[in-house]
Amino acid sequence: MSSEQATIESPGLDATTGGLAGSAAGADAATDAALRESWSLAGITIPNRVGLAPLAGIGNWFVRLQARRHGAGLVVSEMVSSYAVHYENQRTCTELLRIHPDEHPVSVQLFGADPDVIASAAERVAAVGADLIDINMGCPVPKVCKTGAGAALLDDPDRAVAIVDAAARASGLPVTAKLRTGLRAGDGKGVRLAYELAERSPVAALCVHPRNATQRHTGKPDYELVAEMAARLPVPVLLSGGLRDAAHVRDAFARSGATAVLLARGTFGNPWLFDELLRDREEQPTREEILGELDWLIERATEHLGAARANRYLRKFYPWYIERLGGVRAQQKRLQSEVQQAADTGEVRSLLARYEPPPVLPLS
Repeated sequence: MSSEQATIESPGLDATTGGLAGSAAGADAATDAALRESWSLAGITIPNRVGLAPLAGIGNWFVRLQARRHGAGLVVSEMVSSYAVHYENQRTCTELLRIHPDEHPVSVQLFGADPDVIASAAERVAAVGADLIDINMGCPVPKVCKTGAGAALLDDPDRAVAIVDAAARASGLPVTAKLRTGLRAGDGKGVRLAYELAERSPVAALCVHPRNATQRHTGKPDYELVAEMAARLPVPVLLSGGLRDAAHVRDAFARSGATAVLLARGTFGNPWLFDELLRDREEQPTREEILGELDWLIERATEHLGAARANRYLRKFYPWYIERLGGVRAQQKRLQSEVQQAADTGEVRSLLARYEPPPVLPLS
């Protein structure tokens, strides 16, 4: 490993306690200062230590661009099939490999189990302008694992090493890997693979989701285990998993000693989480900001997919933002139902514009 890769550290941690020193407010301020520091990933300057994790079925170019607009220092694509890229599937190559000029630095995540196919796909990813390539070694979904890809690679370290090597060789780009700590509780296969990759492959960094594959997105993430890995591995360790809000992000970053954090589900309907961590934002978004963000998403989705597909695609997004608009649960559910049944985005916009939750009355 290069000395540059091996010397990335997470600043701001108290060497004795492993946590941030001082009062709670002081600790938050110190953590935020650390999160805002730039760092180098295999020679690529990352402007801060808060990024967007790969989000399956969600993290396309405009979702990544939204995260960058709100301050994310690094964005990673949704996982892309190496086979679909290799065989030049039109929708994959034109939609999932689309990169906006304002996204950079951007990483494209590939999944697959054949090093030769990964090499072919990685070469194409480099050609479309990605800055990095990430290899998915953590997806627990059976249809991915049964092909030998995703979390199944935790059980096949030789193949995992070969895949990273093939991607790096073919693309000429830095290659990272995202993995879980194990296939099931207590097996430690992901931890052992992390050390194998650091020792035997040209992996530039490792992103660790500290849950095992059977947990999916439930259960308590093991940030202490990540701290052990971050202290011993000769490459930067990035953390993802369980980062629901600013308080959780600060705590996990401080406890794990990770170089950076990649936010995932905590950003659903809440791109302002990046602003909280990176731009001193304290207030909740106003109704106008929420509707403005949704309007921006509708415009970008229409540009990307066309009007009909955009409305269908955004049905997964609408509830996240409607919940933030406030109002009693019954009102929200009624609006969500109406939006889901809307014929087009124009009708969605009208429904949203008319929604006025009643003000919260003070307790008498």
